[in-house]
Amino acid sequence: MFEDLIKEMERMNGQSVSVVIESDEKGYIDKQCPNEDCEFIFKVNEEDWANIFKDEAVWCPFCRHEDPSDQWFTIEQVEHAKAEAFAVIQGKIHNSLLSGAQKFNGRQSKNSFISMSMKVTGGSKRTHTIPAKAADLMQLEIQCENCESRFSVVGSAYFCPACGHNSVTRTFRDSLRKIRAKKDSVGVVKQALIETAGKDEAELTCRSLIETCISDGVVAFQKYCEGMYDVFGKAPFNAFQRLEQASELWKKAVQKGFDEWMSKDEINLLRILYQKRHLLAHNEGIVDEKYLEKSGDNKYKEGQRLIISANDVENLVVCLEKLSIGIEEACSDA
Repeated sequence: MFEDLIKEMERMNGQSVSVVIESDEKGYIDKQCPNEDCEFIFKVNEEDWANIFKDEAVWCPFCRHEDPSDQWFTIEQVEHAKAEAFAVIQGKIHNSLLSGAQKFNGRQSKNSFISMSMKVTGGSKRTHTIPAKAADLMQLEIQCENCESRFSVVGSAYFCPACGHNSVTRTFRDSLRKIRAKKDSVGVVKQALIETAGKDEAELTCRSLIETCISDGVVAFQKYCEGMYDVFGKAPFNAFQRLEQASELWKKAVQKGFDEWMSKDEINLLRILYQKRHLLAHNEGIVDEKYLEKSGDNKYKEGQRLIISANDVENLVVCLEKLSIGIEEACSDA
């Protein structure tokens, strides 16, 4: 009665179920950091995963955690694989029972005083896996300047997952690209939120989105300066968050400061933007006497709240790009 089931169980003994992980339309597959404190999600180019990445070591682009290549499946991929494997095994068992029942019933004599039949409900079930869809496309596509592997992340990546390389200049450029992308997407986000959450929620969310661009830019430039300055020594803690101190440090290192790479008007504009970032971080954006004194911004009065515009974000990015070009040229000459 159960011959087919027994045969199927014997065939399955020691067998594994393979679940295909599909790449997205650009040829990238999803990966996730196995470090439980990080679990950063990113993408790698499928061809590079096969040809450039090594089985013995892959690095997290965010925290640089290191593990063999078979440890980088996403939580969703693992859960999908479990569900697919269960469905395949369940299907094989069901189909062998169905086949056994049909054979058993076919062997019964129609003229017997006592007859027996076996019934397995449900039609034939699938015994193959269905590939999981890759996650939505990530915003930032990167190619490592060291090993040339291609990967993508949401936000910034500090390390190459294939070789662990850290590029200060690439990381900074990627951060600025992310800031511009965030600024440029505000209109789309606002329209979507108006339709789903209402005008008030849309306005609050988009204002916060623009304001974080200022903080992102200042932090990105700080990390960039710290990385570039390493060859000259250890800079004081958070020195590169303060424009005047940062400029003096570069003057000592390469004999050029920010006034060599930007006009007076640009330096004044950058000073205002830095002070705006400080006010947003420490005073909820409410203008106080210290802000007016340090920034020289005459557009506000004490007690008002700052309004950050897309133009502010673009000005910040342009100024930081100009400074980074000057720093790199000076460092190469030093």
